[in-house]
Amino acid sequence: MSSVAQPVAKPLRRRRPDATLSLGVTTGYLSVIVLIPLAALVLRSLEGGVGAFWDAVTEPQAVAALKLTFAVSFGVVLINAVFGTVIAWVLVRDSFRGKSIVNALIDLPFALPTIVAGLTLLALYGPRSPIGVNVAYSTAALVVALLFVTLPFVVRTVQPVLLELDRDMEEAAQSLGATSIQTFRRVVFPNLFPAILSGTALGFARSLGEFGAVVLISGNQPFKTEVASVYIFGQIESDNVTGAAAVSVVLLVASLGVLLAIGGVRRWATRHDL
Repeated sequence: MSSVAQPVAKPLRRRRPDATLSLGVTTGYLSVIVLIPLAALVLRSLEGGVGAFWDAVTEPQAVAALKLTFAVSFGVVLINAVFGTVIAWVLVRDSFRGKSIVNALIDLPFALPTIVAGLTLLALYGPRSPIGVNVAYSTAALVVALLFVTLPFVVRTVQPVLLELDRDMEEAAQSLGATSIQTFRRVVFPNLFPAILSGTALGFARSLGEFGAVVLISGNQPFKTEVASVYIFGQIESDNVTGAAAVSVVLLVASLGVLLAIGGVRRWATRHDL
């Protein structure tokens, strides 16, 4: 009599009590710190209804501030994507005197209060510039200020990838006759690309909402140098909190959309690594 093999039942995986507790604490903390405040902001922006929300975000001064914010932020992240990658490369692949000091300076914009950064940039590039360069109260001033506060994002996301990159692949490519440019383009860059995307996305989101570094050096001229964050501050001072919340929601949605989109592109780019 032949016996038929019976399928072995897999044991049920039970969630550990400590895992449930950790999940609850994490969800609760995120809700209190992030989700509830964001929900309150969205509700405040819709106090007057969808029509009032639309009127607030399409008001000419608001539109001009949003356009300027997005345009400058986009230009800034493109610059940082290139020079941030170059700086990360130099810090990882080259040795020179003062390297540790340069490495520490990269994180200075993270530690320095942004209003102090704005005052520093105004002193250096303002009307009384000691080096004779005056870009204050112009679009160029906005670019300089945002470059200052967003530089670390690309550097610090690319640097760990370069440190872990297998140098044997580069040596193999060069032994097969590839030039340095070809090796970087075909071997190094594909590995750096997801990290560059992540850094630029974080920098773009930071640029959209930056206030302290730009409020002094931009001049805050409506339709010229007024960015969205300064416009929002002005609306709050004018007791138009609902209008300020509406424009804030636009920035919030844009930042979240960019982060989600870049995350999707990064997962697609690294799909073969899974």
